[in-house]
Amino acid sequence: MNTAKHQAHIERPHPAALWAETAPLDAVQIDCVTAVMLKILDNKCKMSTEEQMALMAVYQVVRHRPGLLLDEEVHQVIESARLGSDPLKSERIHDLRVHAEEVIPKPVMKHFKRYLRESLYGV
Repeated sequence: MNTAKHQAHIERPHPAALWAETAPLDAVQIDCVTAVMLKILDNKCKMSTEEQMALMAVYQVVRHRPGLLLDEEVHQVIESARLGSDPLKSERIHDLRVHAEEVIPKPVMKHFKRYLRESLYGV
């Protein structure tokens, strides 16, 4: 494979990341992205692998935008967990996931997931 061509392929952003750059996500929707990221890291996410990859790409773009219900500490824990796993990090991710599920109303999360699927996949 041509090295330059291979390099360009690797660096191409995920389509979901491109969408997230201009998506008008409000603070609660940012919290929803963060909550799903916690579910992925806690191995509790029921999304397909493709959907998880898309959500992770969205998270990378929006993680610095302010949420309403989840604070900066959550993002620090996520970043730490993505760099490497250990029992303490896993426990902290689990605790934060449970907290996120408690503070974000289920109808809000369901609506967000539907919005995400419609926006990214037209489904």
